[in-house]
Amino acid sequence: MIRKFFKNIGPGPLVAAAFIGPGTVTLCTLAGVNFGYALLWALVLSVLATIVLQEMAARLGIVSQKGLSEVIRKEIKSPVARGLAIGLMLSAIVVGNAAYEAGNISGGALGVQTLFGNPEIVIGSSNFTVIPMVIGAVAFILLYIGNYKVLEQTLVVLVILMSLAFLTTAIITKPDILEVVKGMLIPKFPDKSILTIIGLIGTTVVPYNLFLHASLAKTKWQSKSDLSYARKDTIIAVILGGLVSMCIIISASAIPHQDISNASDLAKGLEPLFGVNAKYFLSIGLFAAGITSAITAPLAAAFVASGCLGWKANLKSPRFRAVWMFILVLGVIFSSIGFKSIEIIKFAQVANGLLLPIIAGFLLWVMNKRIVLGNYTNSKLQNVFGIIILIITIFLGVKGILSVFNLI
Repeated sequence: MIRKFFKNIGPGPLVAAAFIGPGTVTLCTLAGVNFGYALLWALVLSVLATIVLQEMAARLGIVSQKGLSEVIRKEIKSPVARGLAIGLMLSAIVVGNAAYEAGNISGGALGVQTLFGNPEIVIGSSNFTVIPMVIGAVAFILLYIGNYKVLEQTLVVLVILMSLAFLTTAIITKPDILEVVKGMLIPKFPDKSILTIIGLIGTTVVPYNLFLHASLAKTKWQSKSDLSYARKDTIIAVILGGLVSMCIIISASAIPHQDISNASDLAKGLEPLFGVNAKYFLSIGLFAAGITSAITAPLAAAFVASGCLGWKANLKSPRFRAVWMFILVLGVIFSSIGFKSIEIIKFAQVANGLLLPIIAGFLLWVMNKRIVLGNYTNSKLQNVFGIIILIITIFLGVKGILSVFNLI
């Protein structure tokens, strides 16, 4: 029974790996430092929303045997609307992931640097940090092998490592369990917390995971009888991902308010209070969060580009490889030299802000089309949850766009 369960672990852990990146770790750190356990309920809400949307994406992939971007390209009949949708998807996912990849690699490197320092090599008059190159090389090898099982098993191991690292850190800080439960179940809105609440939901409910999940689900499972495995896989993995985020908030809540801007600072802040082990576990967790996102971001972009442009979404196809190579190489270069293209990142944030509610709305629409899903369309209850989540994504999208222009 257990062997069968592990055999049917699918893309769920990859989805969890994708949304727990360095940005999520940093945001959860700041939420814990500034508000203690008070915002844990926002993560519970985001986990529920993510489960609903990701289950729809996985079901669409398995039943239709198509990726989400491919379904969009085929089901939107208006050439103008289709062109706009494809342009938005390519802008948000491909350009967006290229912009964010340096942050994924830098985040993973930060975990290693906290433990071992920051070795550099000098080429001419420029200094290049070594660790981002090593992380990039590992990601390159795993993606280039082009074997889904190898990729899946590697990321499952890394997600388990990340989960254990952050869980152990949280346990070391000896949290007040009753207060933790209250924080999870009773919504509170401390002063100046609204942007952090929106951020915690927005960093978990992310558009590129919907594309990634649909594509990987059809790669893993070809039979409709596997839907129950896909559902369990999604629920367990997303809850595990939410637990990791909560553990980061709990860990950050344990130290007195001070100047902490990322998880590396948190690791150093925990060391004098809880010993060197806290720093080790937190740094390992940050490394795992960075490297898993550094692998899944280029992979998602390649799936989206393939679906949008009508290419075969094969892990070993030259076009598919060209997309993820482009994103990964850019990420390694920018993270090694410390370059940040603010304008590209802002463009990506606006594109993602527009894409999230549009894709959530499209997903809800297509999940009710019998011509696509036959008897596997949404139930009334799933539609109710879907509409509630759609309203949340519209709110998140507007907030994301306004924040880029410093309007909130």
